[in-house]
Amino acid sequence: MNFNAIEFYASYGVSSQLPPSDRAEIVFSGRSNVGKSSLINKVANRKRLARVSASPGKTVTINFFTAGPGYIVDLPGYGYAKVSRSEKERWAKLMEDYFHSDRDIRLVVQLVDIRHQPTADDLQMINFLIDSEIPFLIALTKADKLTAKQKERRLEELREEIPCGDQLHLVATSAQTFEGIPELRGILEALLEEDDGEDTAEECEGEE
Repeated sequence: MNFNAIEFYASYGVSSQLPPSDRAEIVFSGRSNVGKSSLINKVANRKRLARVSASPGKTVTINFFTAGPGYIVDLPGYGYAKVSRSEKERWAKLMEDYFHSDRDIRLVVQLVDIRHQPTADDLQMINFLIDSEIPFLIALTKADKLTAKQKERRLEELREEIPCGDQLHLVATSAQTFEGIPELRGILEALLEEDDGEDTAEECEGEE
């Protein structure tokens, strides 16, 4: 697959606008300011494909990008405290409708900052993916901020901090150094071109 050919397709702010699911989708999810747009840009080898903002909470739509035979889907960042209650409710409705509209979701790339423990919102999202039996992996962002020893320690800790962390695929990534990008590209390419997705978390029951 030619990742350089990934292009913006459309943005949707309410669930009624979402197009029918007619091809495989790879979904990027994470809290505001975790580096989601930067990671998508690095995967696509583009500087401004997904808009990067210094102010968290700016992405308030579901953004679709054509990627070979499928889509890359950029979800709005969650967990930004200064967003109004009505906006949070709109976001929750948009996410619920997206994930429950029988879409061909091959994988969710769930972003977590490798330097810190997952937030309550991160854990809620991860447990939702587990409970819904949606295949996902954890992309640990900003790995360039840690030394090799610090990174190794955080990977061990995260397997305890994340529900079913010892069963999940964790990929340390950096939008600055290209770390983890070839691995992500290989996974995305294989999933977008195969007939059936593989459930990454089917053995995990999550947390009550």
